Amino acid sequence: MLRSPICDLLGIKYPVFQGAMAWIADADLAAAVSNAGGLGIIAGGSAPVDIIRQQVRKCRTLTDKPFAVNIMLMSPAAPDIAQMVVEEKVPVVTTGAGSPAKYMAAWQGAGIKVIPVIPSSGIAKSVERYGAVAVVAEGGESGGHVGDLTTMALVPQVVDAVTIPVLAAGGIGDGRGMAAAFMLGASGVQMGTRFLVAKECNVNPVYKQKIIAAKDIDTIATGKRLGHPVRGLKTAFSRRFFEMEYDPTVSNEDLEKFGEGALQAAAIRGDEEHGAFMAGQIAGLVKQEQTCAEIIEETVGEAEALLKGAGKWVV
Repeated sequence: MLRSPICDLLGIKYPVFQGAMAWIADADLAAAVSNAGGLGIIAGGSAPVDIIRQQVRKCRTLTDKPFAVNIMLMSPAAPDIAQMVVEEKVPVVTTGAGSPAKYMAAWQGAGIKVIPVIPSSGIAKSVERYGAVAVVAEGGESGGHVGDLTTMALVPQVVDAVTIPVLAAGGIGDGRGMAAAFMLGASGVQMGTRFLVAKECNVNPVYKQKIIAAKDIDTIATGKRLGHPVRGLKTAFSRRFFEMEYDPTVSNEDLEKFGEGALQAAAIRGDEEHGAFMAGQIAGLVKQEQTCAEIIEETVGEAEALLKGAGKWVV
């Protein structure tokens, strides 16, 4: 069985995390991933703390396995969610979009294992000093908010920079990607787009079908002008956003307003005209709806077989 230090650290069967997708990664999806042996993650996003608390409590009725809450630190609700995870004794917290430094003492005091999502080796070293037990090195191939470095370039540099386990994210959707991540020095992987089409994922069916129909060239990154680029599927909305981004007569405020509520429109309503269907470049590999257990077992099984047979490439 394919195991790594992250499995022992968190008490999970497989070194697979489910990506924290705002408006998508709820208690149902997180519990299904955890029950299948991975680490399910409830996405905090910009939701109010009471909503996330309800999801945490629901998750506990669906699984007795470890799970996590992701806190988007730029969210106005972040301080409240940071306190809530202490009160609710959430076992693992992942973070993104900011520094977790001011919350680390409280989280560590509560026995919470903190795993930030990071885009560079410098930030990885910083969060290790703060007390992170692992990091997720996320390349720009991923869906949602992205950085500049690719997964292939980022992961080995982060592995060399820190002593804690590193999980690879971005552009990983099957066992080949997982095997490659291990060869880069990672201790596991995080997948988002692949779990978008999980049967237990409650995202709008239109969203799932757009992922399944996607080709390898069907994503686009927008928002670089605003300082927080986002990758999603090419749609009427994303193409219009891209055009507006390079129009000097459009202000940043206009851009921000144009994008307000776009992810919710896609994830909840399946609105193809006004919705931002966030997805990674790996979407072209995702071709069918499966259960979380099928996704994890297929990915891990393929990775294990590839790694065992890797010697055939070496003379």
